[in-house]
Amino acid sequence: MFKSIKQIFSARNKDIRNKILFTLLILFIYKLGTAVRVPGTENITQDLGFLELLNVMGGGSLRNFSIFALGVTPYISASIIVQLLQMDIVPYFSNLAKEGHTGRVKLNKITRYLGIALAFLQGLVMSFSFLGEGATSIEYLRTTLILTAGTCFLLWLGDQITRKGVGNGISMLIMAGILISTPSMMVDAFGSFVVSGTTQEVALGVTKFILFLLVYIAIIIGVVFIEKSERRIPIQYSNKTTSAYGAKQSYIPFKLNSAGVMPVIFASSLISIPSLIGAFIKNDSFSLFVNSYINYNTVTGFILYVLLIILFTYLYTFMAGLKPKELSENLNKQGGYIPGIRPGGETKKYISKVLSRTTFLGALFLIVIAGLPIIVSNISSLPTSVTVGGTGLLIVVGVALETYNQIESRLSARKYERGYRR
Repeated sequence: MFKSIKQIFSARNKDIRNKILFTLLILFIYKLGTAVRVPGTENITQDLGFLELLNVMGGGSLRNFSIFALGVTPYISASIIVQLLQMDIVPYFSNLAKEGHTGRVKLNKITRYLGIALAFLQGLVMSFSFLGEGATSIEYLRTTLILTAGTCFLLWLGDQITRKGVGNGISMLIMAGILISTPSMMVDAFGSFVVSGTTQEVALGVTKFILFLLVYIAIIIGVVFIEKSERRIPIQYSNKTTSAYGAKQSYIPFKLNSAGVMPVIFASSLISIPSLIGAFIKNDSFSLFVNSYINYNTVTGFILYVLLIILFTYLYTFMAGLKPKELSENLNKQGGYIPGIRPGGETKKYISKVLSRTTFLGALFLIVIAGLPIIVSNISSLPTSVTVGGTGLLIVVGVALETYNQIESRLSARKYERGYRR
């Protein structure tokens, strides 16, 4: 890792260094935008509830009610919808997914338009929810258009990072938003642990805060370990032999958490719909029912949240991610087989069995990470802004590892090219 950092500052890798600086510049512009409040509005002082995750992912822009209050969440929702439609639900989308580059371009365009439409709808709901009944129709429409334009500008910034910077632009913006919220979260945690009083009480508070930091670091290490863990299935090809000189063992790697953070986002989005409807229709009976049984801070809501995470982990892994039937067919076409397993149906069953086990472990991991903030907030006196673990941490670690691997591969390719020219 330190060797790669040293190579970045080398004169030979000036273009990579410029890409990193360009990415930091875009993220700085994003940070400035989170402080620009929508004209005629004030900071949100009420409890955000299920919208707290959206506030964290947006770097606190929702609580500030800034022009970036919606963030890139509408685009993420649109991406989820388009991915689901590709799973043999709508033939048109399934055919586009099989057309290669041309199909991906069309799908990306559809996702953008759908994301903008969702941004307008979410902005409209948010305007009615937070501006109150005293606002006029023009004020509702103006606020909605400003919030929609903010999301469009963020999508453009993300494109610039993807084309001229490092990493995936949308993912980098989400990671930046979470990291922006981290210092204020640590300040809130310190203020909660260290209270004014005697020297002994202050020392005890500092000790608790240090333990909190150690637990946080341990969770980060655990997330990195799980994200890098994989189950490898050995593969043998009929026209090759592992005993040949210089031959390497081939294998199919299955990540322990193949679905990534998507199941948690799916589950959070689905379980938040009743609360969003309640905030929009302003029905006391319906809102009371939602807060008593569906909110994931309640026992029934938390159980529902866990079941949804497990369900979406399996659905995303087997339908949108790895498909045992396709893996088995591709392996057979390439003349490969799993030692001790017959090609065809047995290979498909074996891959499904292995993938089912790893997916279950991945689902348990997601439940622990997503459930930690909920459990800690219910059994401790920490403010809601302080989270231990959570989806945000999983996103930051995943994006950071992906970006580092991208930079590492570029440096390795550059080193290989120089060696080849010599």
